[in-house]
Amino acid sequence: MGNAKRRAALFFVTVFFSVGPLWQFAIRGLTQSSTAKLDSRAKKAISEIRGTLQIAGLEKPVTVLRDRWGVAHIYAQNQHDLFFAQGYVVSQDRLFQMELWKRSGEGRLAEILGPSALQRDVNARLLRYSGDIDAEYKSYSPDTKEILRAFTDGINAYIAERTRPSGPGLPIEFQIAGFKPEPWRPEDCLNRMAAFSMTGNSTAELYHAEAVARIGAARATKLFALDPAVQLDPAPGVNFAGLSPQLLRNLVGSDTRIEFPASALEGSNDWTVSGALTASGKPIVANDPHRVIAEPSLRYIVHLVAPGWDVIGAGEPGLPGVAVGHNQNIAWGFTIFGLDQQDLYIEKLNAANPLEYKTERGWAKMRVEKETFGVRGQTNVVVDLKFTRHGPVLWADKTRALALRWVGAEPGTAGYLGSLAVDRAQNWQQFVEAMKRWKVPSENIVYADRAENIGEYSVGLAPVRKNWYGLLPVPGDGGYEWNGFLPLAELPHSFNPERGFVATANHKMIPPNYPYRVGYEWAPGFRFRRVTAVLEAAKSSGHKLTVADMEKLQNDVLSTPAVELIGLLRQAAGNSSDPDVRLLLGWNGLVARDSAAAALYELWLPEVTAAVSRRAVPKELWNMMRGWPVAKVLDSISHPSPEIFGGHPEAARNELLLDALKSAHEKLAQLEGPDPAKWSWGRIHVVEFRHPLDEAPQGKILFDLGPIARPGDDYTVDATGFRGSDFRQVAGASYREIMDLSDWDKSVAVNVPGQSGQPEAPHYSDLLPLWGDGRYFPLWFSRGAVQAHAADKLVLKPK
Repeated sequence: MGNAKRRAALFFVTVFFSVGPLWQFAIRGLTQSSTAKLDSRAKKAISEIRGTLQIAGLEKPVTVLRDRWGVAHIYAQNQHDLFFAQGYVVSQDRLFQMELWKRSGEGRLAEILGPSALQRDVNARLLRYSGDIDAEYKSYSPDTKEILRAFTDGINAYIAERTRPSGPGLPIEFQIAGFKPEPWRPEDCLNRMAAFSMTGNSTAELYHAEAVARIGAARATKLFALDPAVQLDPAPGVNFAGLSPQLLRNLVGSDTRIEFPASALEGSNDWTVSGALTASGKPIVANDPHRVIAEPSLRYIVHLVAPGWDVIGAGEPGLPGVAVGHNQNIAWGFTIFGLDQQDLYIEKLNAANPLEYKTERGWAKMRVEKETFGVRGQTNVVVDLKFTRHGPVLWADKTRALALRWVGAEPGTAGYLGSLAVDRAQNWQQFVEAMKRWKVPSENIVYADRAENIGEYSVGLAPVRKNWYGLLPVPGDGGYEWNGFLPLAELPHSFNPERGFVATANHKMIPPNYPYRVGYEWAPGFRFRRVTAVLEAAKSSGHKLTVADMEKLQNDVLSTPAVELIGLLRQAAGNSSDPDVRLLLGWNGLVARDSAAAALYELWLPEVTAAVSRRAVPKELWNMMRGWPVAKVLDSISHPSPEIFGGHPEAARNELLLDALKSAHEKLAQLEGPDPAKWSWGRIHVVEFRHPLDEAPQGKILFDLGPIARPGDDYTVDATGFRGSDFRQVAGASYREIMDLSDWDKSVAVNVPGQSGQPEAPHYSDLLPLWGDGRYFPLWFSRGAVQAHAADKLVLKPK
């Protein structure tokens, strides 16, 4: 798509992947280049996706058929060539993104970004895997090392092709950024930072600790939505003074910018429905993982076919295989299962020797590793990395240190590599065996097969804590140690449930009276309840569900919090003729782009939340606790208590709701003008896709696509989360899939903004219009369908 067409398309791109804006790079040859010249350079750098190429390293020819949506269907004659070709093909589309992902895991961003990335690099090296490498490889699948070697050899073949003197040159992103990609090794795919943000609660532990230090454990407990309900349990004599989440502000996963806390960007929906409830009589699986909305997309769709392999779906570009999708016989999808896979230990330091820390057997010496970090524009920096028996030291003062124990130190915990086993499972029994290899990230994985079975397994490496809850940092002197990990069979799961479907949406999946302390903080159940209500309604009415029904449900924007809040407004306002009250009382609760009522509601809810929080949260925490969770706010105003609302709680509650509505009106009028007839949610709720290089000269014109109005919010099934008073979408479903087990060729998917990360390539932004309107494209699977709809054919031959 040319620049004129891109500008007319009204899309505006934001990238939240591994690093922030890359304008800091050395800019080569772009001082004041014309747009036409830059476009020409970008077009010249586009990868060749049709014709025949001779590639050193292949054993036999491989055929790559790309459909009109840019999905690569790779047909190889053996497993080695299949993954070699996957590495080569994904590099054609995403090499720049992959290089940043790799550097983020290696702790080498400062080499290209400068000193601002140094602490992030230090943390990445502290958290890298340093255990038994053979156990690491074998944990995912017996042939993992061979697969990773073939995959990375394919990446290196593409890099070699692009960097040879007579070659076509590097993708335009490298030309602008001023650095070259480096060869890959199999161990580069064992990146621990790729899924770090989904492994637990170290930041939350410090948040809880700060609250306990200020107001005590009993009062602090009431402020958090812990489920099951437990009391915060500080160890006797522990000192939390000075601890806060700010201490770990540079500890972020490789899929997020520093500006956005990773823990706030997680969420997904999935469901599997039995054939008894569908029009085809066969199961349907739907999944829309919610992560950062990124340019390029966080995920890449690919179809892998070779002896022993026939699987299609999406994964992260820097990893082989398919993380989520289907093969010939089974389909699966996932959402985050909120296991607590991290614990912070407060290590007492020896005043006479700060490299010694206290244990139950006396003083022990930290392990110290000297690491050299390259820093762009400066001389190299040497840093001492320190480790206690619990793990890396993330922070220290003169008397204590914070050490992190987390599952990433265990073999088999690189994110998503467990999918190499799932990709080849052919039935429920093999699927369950594969679940034993899926340790990170922890997921609720729904399942269906062609034999008409459905099921779900909540999986992940779950530490056993016998004498504490894992919600606060604990002393490191031996009294709070993990007692192994839960066996898979003890984690929640179901097979062919009587209700005929399973749905998950990051809500609490553990059953009542669950005996293990695996986690206490979950997403509110709003999305789960909405999905369940729709599926139950279809079941009760006798309506047989179709793929089209699943598309509609994935794009559903009914807000259950809005419905609850409007019900309370009806009680508070009585027969009021206030125009704002009438607008909301006449609203159907659909958070649509063109809705004035939705716009007013979205400003009203935070006003209500702030007003309730000022009453419920002690003043000592106002500067750290910006607001109560919405679920607790709704519960408190649904059942107003004297503790929060005083002697006349219902009257005070009603006054609060009406005052908050007036304030919301004033703020919306400032944003969209005084005429409610001209208000709409989509005017202020837009998704922004900006490329990291858009601050280079002419970079915005080359890379950015811009703006698109969005429906929904954090709590609708079509989750389009935003943060605070900035209503721009920052997270949501960049990838959606719906898999029809009656005929795989009837399955559909969408990825945003496109399969390619190369500007001026035909698949750079071609999926944005579909995604923006909640539409999909066919996910062709059979060889006949793929050949019939192939747009580009590339044959890779051994050199």
